[in-house]
Parts: sequence; C-alpha cells; structure tokens
Amino acid sequence: MPAFPARCGRRAAPPALILALLLMIAACTTGAAGTPGRVTVTGAWVRAAAVAGQTTAAYFTIANGTTTNDALLSVSTPAAGMAQIHETTMSSGMMGMHEVPRVDVPAGGTVQFAPGGYHVMLMSLTAPLDAGATVELNLVFEHAGKVVVKAGVRKG
Repeated sequence: MPAFPARCGRRAAPPALILALLLMIAACTTGAAGTPGRVTVTGAWVRAAAVAGQTTAAYFTIANGTTTNDALLSVSTPAAGMAQIHETTMSSGMMGMHEVPRVDVPAGGTVQFAPGGYHVMLMSLTAPLDAGATVELNLVFEHAGKVVVKAGVRKG
C-alpha cells in the first residue's frame, strides 16, 4: 500500500480557479507602487494652448516604489515662465484652486494629478502648445531629487 493514497477525498481545484488566483496575486504585487526602489512618473500630458503667454495645465501619476515617504516640491519647464503645483477644491459649493507648497507621496503609494484635483499650472507659455507636441517637465522631489518627464500635448 502506498504511503499516501492517490485520492484524499478532495477535488482538485479547477484550472480556471488556479489561473484566476495567480492573476490576482500578480496584480497585487506589480504596477500599483511603480518601479521598486524608485519614484516614477507616468501618463504625463499637457492641455493644448493656442497662444504664447497663455496658461495651461499638466497632469500625470506619481508612483513611489520606495519604502520612504516622499513629496513633490516643485515643477519647472522650458515651455513656461512659471509652473506651480495646484489643487482644485470645493468649498461652500464653489470650486476653486490654489497653489500648494508640496504634495506628499506615501511610500508604496501613488498620487494622481488629474483635472479636478492636483495639477501643475503652466503660466506665461513661451510658445503655443499644439496637440502632438512634447513638453519637458522637471519635477523635484524631497528625497528622489529631480525627475525629468516628457509630456505629450493633447486637446483638453
């Protein structure tokens, strides 16, 4: 008699269930926190602006793949005379936006810069920004230092 019976009275898990579990594990361990050990910026884009001197906005996602909290401190670009980090807020039924001195990015977390939330105001544009062009954004973080990003220009 074998040491272990061929059947233990339990059914084997269906292959589809095993595959689903493996995919769930993979989804939980990749992508969400960015590149391990680095702060990464993805999905960067800038809203098109037809006239030099105008103001527009830049958007992106920051992923902190490190074990240390970090913060975005400033942004600059050759495409604008000034860039400021802003947040859109709602107060007493009125939407407004204001400059913020920093945006905290928790260890292992992400922060989205998107219309209606955090964004970077690009003021005093040096030239029109046409859809299809590319803008360089220089993001400065408290711990990660400078991260240079190429942002595609697109219609809002």
